[in-house]
Amino acid sequence: MSVLEKGLSEEEQLSKFMAKIEAGEKIEADDWMPEDYRTALIKLISMHGISEIMGALPEKEWVPKAPSLKRKLGIMAKVQDEMGHGQMLLRVTEDLLKPYGKTREDLMQDLFKGDLKFHNVFHMATKSWADAGMVGWLVDGAAIITQTNMLNASYGPYARALKRICSEEVFHAQHGEAIIMALTEGTVEQKLMIQECLNRWWDSLLMFFGPASKQTTGSSKQDITMKYRIRTKTNEELRQIFFTKYIPRILSLGLTIPDETIHFDQEKQEWIYQQPDWNEFKEIIKGNGPKSQERLDLRRTSYETNKWVRDALAK
Repeated sequence: MSVLEKGLSEEEQLSKFMAKIEAGEKIEADDWMPEDYRTALIKLISMHGISEIMGALPEKEWVPKAPSLKRKLGIMAKVQDEMGHGQMLLRVTEDLLKPYGKTREDLMQDLFKGDLKFHNVFHMATKSWADAGMVGWLVDGAAIITQTNMLNASYGPYARALKRICSEEVFHAQHGEAIIMALTEGTVEQKLMIQECLNRWWDSLLMFFGPASKQTTGSSKQDITMKYRIRTKTNEELRQIFFTKYIPRILSLGLTIPDETIHFDQEKQEWIYQQPDWNEFKEIIKGNGPKSQERLDLRRTSYETNKWVRDALAK
């Protein structure tokens, strides 16, 4: 779909494109780009945007059940932020879709049909107030690690959006950590509630970063995004950063990592851990998670109920 610059072959245009990326320059929406670059961006940014929107739903469930007015206001603000992030990212995606004649409407229909995936963690149930804290502290913590890895992404509109998103996600992680800290200072029952919550979320947190290269076959999405300098670290490198940052913090609260094998190998300079069930991961992101269909139904109902607003704005 990208139109070649006059007088240049596709090979010459690609060489010029790569030279621009390697020089640290940003690619803008109207610039020429190879089709696999555009496709990789559309998949990545649309999934990120939809995940922000779907990720607000587990926490939305706890707005009316928050234990105090202060906590209620905090989680309401967080939900509002996440929805805003999603809308901003879908707008970035729309620019990339223009050559194909597609719009945000097509993205939403792809979501409802199951063609557009969202992060595995947002298919899971939130069973207690500790879950609201865990999502903010560790899930958003994992998201920050992933997103800061792309702050210097070669695609300018995405990199600029991420700067705002990451700055707000820091507050979200602090919000979650504050909930967890308050619970750890509470009753025996509250401390047990955090441990039970961590036990349930641990595999989902590991899956958040996606499988390592050796667990994929052929050319993977992460290979393409690294080739074009959209990101700089692999899934496994990001997971290792997460371990290094959060395992000491988890242990310092008197919590136990639900993996008896996990330890830091001094010789290899990496964390050794029990792999999650990657077949389960594939099923979850296909829409077969504990809360997948319930949340998709909620999103679908909301989208259809508020269609009149979109119609009015389009006139």
